[in-house]
Amino acid sequence: MPKNDLFLQALAGQTVSRPPVWMMRQAGRYLPNFMKLKTKYDFFTRCQTPELAAEITVMPIDQVGPDAAILFSDILVVLQAMNIEVEMKDGVGPWLPHPIQNTSDLDKVIVPDVNETLDYVFGAIKLTLEQLDDRVPLIGFAGSPWTLLCYAVEGQGSKTFDKAKAFCFEQPELAHCLLQKITDTTIAYLKTKVQHGVHALQLFDSWGGLLSPSDYQRFSWPYIQQIVDALKDDIPVIVFGKGCWFALKEMSQSGASALGVDWTCSAANARYLSGGNITLQGNYDPARLLSPISKIQEDVRQMIDAFGKDRYIVNLGHGILPNIPVAHAKAFVDAVKNYS
Repeated sequence: MPKNDLFLQALAGQTVSRPPVWMMRQAGRYLPNFMKLKTKYDFFTRCQTPELAAEITVMPIDQVGPDAAILFSDILVVLQAMNIEVEMKDGVGPWLPHPIQNTSDLDKVIVPDVNETLDYVFGAIKLTLEQLDDRVPLIGFAGSPWTLLCYAVEGQGSKTFDKAKAFCFEQPELAHCLLQKITDTTIAYLKTKVQHGVHALQLFDSWGGLLSPSDYQRFSWPYIQQIVDALKDDIPVIVFGKGCWFALKEMSQSGASALGVDWTCSAANARYLSGGNITLQGNYDPARLLSPISKIQEDVRQMIDAFGKDRYIVNLGHGILPNIPVAHAKAFVDAVKNYS
């Protein structure tokens, strides 16, 4: 058990002296040490080299001081393992040169042996746990099947993912087949992460909010529920659906230990929609970290007062931005630690 287990206490719904705090994407792009590694190694080399992934994971623990570490990796490594080529292009982001468009494309997509295709992730977990030395818990993660389908079909990032949505609406049988393959791979991947010692898991449904509530129930939520069902008895699972406030009630009944909330949903609404009995995580606007430090401190206090100190994990409403000063990230974390 980690010496600082506040995060695990909050996931279990226990009474705490203060809420725990960590930040999505805390292991990365706003840290000067990370940027030095970025000039030496390309993105997927950093993901696929256990020594680098472990070093990056532990960086914010040493420099910013959150109550949990999240493994440095990427949601798209699952697609790579499934025989879908994924590159990371400067100025473009994720780039998939052969997006899934038809039955022939889908036939090439495999449900792999994750111990072979993703062994570097499990190696990174081992090294990270050694370097953390039981200081804080380690979070493993994966993208939701819908979010991964978005990239697999669109071929790159998008604000609307119109091609991915059209694929689902025009060829629903193919869409459900792809979603199930991603789900089966993700379950095996996360179960193996649990075997290697992570303390909690988070599912990122980054693009769930692009779907209507009825389409969300068709193309996203049932697959997330499969993953939660497969893992909830073994480990705490956090579900974060960006823009998915409309599904908080169903999410709260899923068996997940906590739900992430973005900044477009108030604390009062999140508590109301989720039934008030599940741990919530969030929901500071990442851009707000550009505010003066005194304002960040004031905002954090108000946010904790609004959510309540119990059944609450302080976090951002999405990943930290690359232009956030480290001092501001640290002020955010320290403001939670100083809450009373």
